[in-house]
Amino acid sequence: MAEKIVKVWYDSEGDFLEVIFDQKEGYFRETAHDQVMEKVDNEGNILGFSILKVSGLKANPLEVALS
Repeated sequence: MAEKIVKVWYDSEGDFLEVIFDQKEGYFRETAHDQVMEKVDNEGNILGFSILKVSGLKANPLEVALS
């Protein structure tokens, strides 16, 4: 079984977290939560996600479904 590499990047100035599961070409689209965007390929497979205003999650966890 091949290793899976997950890329995690945090921009403290922008208060932005990005997690990428697969290094493929894709695009970000909205989710049901206004802070979360999901990255998908042209077939709709999840490649990763991003979260805006991460520092605001200190008190309450964020829960969102990725499709």
